[in-house]
This record gives sequence, C-alpha cells and structure tokens, in this order.
Amino acid sequence: MRFSAVVLAAGLSQRMNGPNKMLLPAPVEPVVRRSVRAILQSGPEEVVVVTGHKHDLIIQILQGLKVKIAFNPDFRDGQMTSVNTGLAALSLPCDAVMVCLADQVLLGPQHYTHLAQAFENRPHGSILVPCLEGKRGNPVVFDSRHITDILQGKHRLGCRKLIEEHPELVYRHKVEHIGYVFDLDTPEDYSRLLRKLESETTAAPAVWTEP
Repeated sequence: MRFSAVVLAAGLSQRMNGPNKMLLPAPVEPVVRRSVRAILQSGPEEVVVVTGHKHDLIIQILQGLKVKIAFNPDFRDGQMTSVNTGLAALSLPCDAVMVCLADQVLLGPQHYTHLAQAFENRPHGSILVPCLEGKRGNPVVFDSRHITDILQGKHRLGCRKLIEEHPELVYRHKVEHIGYVFDLDTPEDYSRLLRKLESETTAAPAVWTEP
C-alpha cells in the first residue's frame, strides 16, 4: 500500500509559555526534525510538512531531509487549515494519507509503519484512528478518496466527535505504545518527554549540527 504523510508543524505553541515546541531539543536534534526523520524512515511516498509559526527556522532545521514544505498563511485559524494546506500540496499518487503531528517524538519509524500496515489490513472503515485504552490518538490514516471531502469541510479529522459522527467510516485501532497519545503542549509535558526519551532503547543520531 502506498501512503503519503502530512506533518503538522504550524502551531503557535501557546501553552509552552514562550518557546516554540518544534524547536526544543529532543536529544540531540530538535523536536520537529526528529519526528519528520522518523516518518521519512517509515517509507511514505512523499512527506509534506506544513509550517506557519517560526516558518523560516523550521525550514532551516529540516534542511537535508527529503520533504516538501507547505506554508499555511492561516495557521492561526486552527489545525484544520493546516490539514487542508498539507492535503492540497500532495502531488504523488497514494492509496492513503497519514496526518501526523510534528511533536510526537516518542514514535519511531516502526510505529508509523505499524499504522500503515494496520490500515491496509483493517476489518472495516476508511479512516483509522489509533486508540490506547480508549483514548483517541494520532496519526490518523484515511483512504485518499476522502481528500476532496476533507478539503470541502465534510470531514474534520481534528474533531473529537469524528468517531461518534462517522462510526461507519472509522476503524478504532488498538495500540500499545504511549507515543500515539502523548501530548507535548506544556513545559511539564516537555520534562516528561525528556525523562521518557532517556529510557528509550533507540537513540537519536549522536551528532546533529544546526544549519
């Protein structure tokens, strides 16, 4: 199955009280680079990274990675504007689209590959939502035929009522890794993240030099 990835990295990080979470060190590279690198290693057809806040800095940090950058001028108007920007920027044929959050640094390439395989083997539905102990997670994977409907506002992937409003479309896939539901929104979340990364068996590259 061919899948493409849209990575959302446009937010304001308002709850971080100053820093942009995309630029924070996730030893040893910044959050956004570590996340995008893991997604690339999972084998998508193409990766579109949607930027907004701190656009120029994020572009610098992603130098050398094979991604397409799509700037969302309406990033202050909510996550769905970034989803739409990313979907509109896709150019290669694919069977499914994975909408990823650029701050999910606890997920490695194998976790994205797992979701792609789960989507291919799903028993029903055309939208896969990972769930850990009943909690809705990310990334969401959906059949590429839904792109037009999403762009027209008929389906809102970021809506917490997605499962309730479209039960016939949604397959709730049970996952076991906390990275699918881990939030990186506050300084306290970042402290928790660093502690969890210390216990991870797969380390980041030993050296990363800022562009």
